[in-house]
Amino acid sequence: MFVSNIENVAKIPMNMEGAEKVMKQVLIGKNEGWENHVMRLFTINKNGHTPRHSHPYPHINFIVSGKGVLHMDGTDYDMKQGSIAYVPSNIIHQYINKGNDDFVVICIVPSEGEK
Repeated sequence: MFVSNIENVAKIPMNMEGAEKVMKQVLIGKNEGWENHVMRLFTINKNGHTPRHSHPYPHINFIVSGKGVLHMDGTDYDMKQGSIAYVPSNIIHQYINKGNDDFVVICIVPSEGEK
């Protein structure tokens, strides 16, 4: 069992090539008892973006707040609070903040995606 608040979870700058103005919080994973998956929260500041990349595992996303674009496999999808997305394995994708406020995204991946 695990109960907490995001205020208690460290914000870690995303120091991956191609990432700009992105913070990551690992909300629930192996340390909290979820062996096979990890739930992360990405906060993308104004004019920020995740890297344009792909990986050999899928992920699901829920937009908590803000406005942005999901660039996925050559197409741009407008995203806002309440939007959801499934990104299959090996698909090139990127989140871009297109608003004036933080663009906040929950991302759930298999545990191999958080090493």
